[in-house]
Amino acid sequence: MQPTATVLVYSDDANTREQVRLAAGRRPASDVPAVQYMECATLPALISALEKHRIDVCVLDGETAPAGGMGVSRQIKDEIFDCPPVLLLIGRPQDSWLASWSRAEAVVSHPIDPVALAGALAGLLRESDGAAAEVQPL
Repeated sequence: MQPTATVLVYSDDANTREQVRLAAGRRPASDVPAVQYMECATLPALISALEKHRIDVCVLDGETAPAGGMGVSRQIKDEIFDCPPVLLLIGRPQDSWLASWSRAEAVVSHPIDPVALAGALAGLLRESDGAAAEVQPL
């Protein structure tokens, strides 16, 4: 049985969370594991999930209120031991400098482009430790 990666999707907008799931799909690339999604709409839920579960990649919505994904990314990089890589969704390409401040490893702009999102997510899964390295291409 092949391993499964857990992707945490943080957004206060249920439509955004759904767009991420649909864009990346169950397997964003043939050389990465299948993905199961965990969704969080609030910062306390996200922190709790990171503390209690093995998360392989976080997808954070920079447009979430009141705690936006950029600030949350920086916070979890400071506070969570062995923090998973972060893919940040930004509202405007001009916000990419803020994404670098947030220490996110990858950035995708709204509206979500399925090819860009799947590619960025697959790249982070390839780089992360653990199960992703064990999967053989189909």
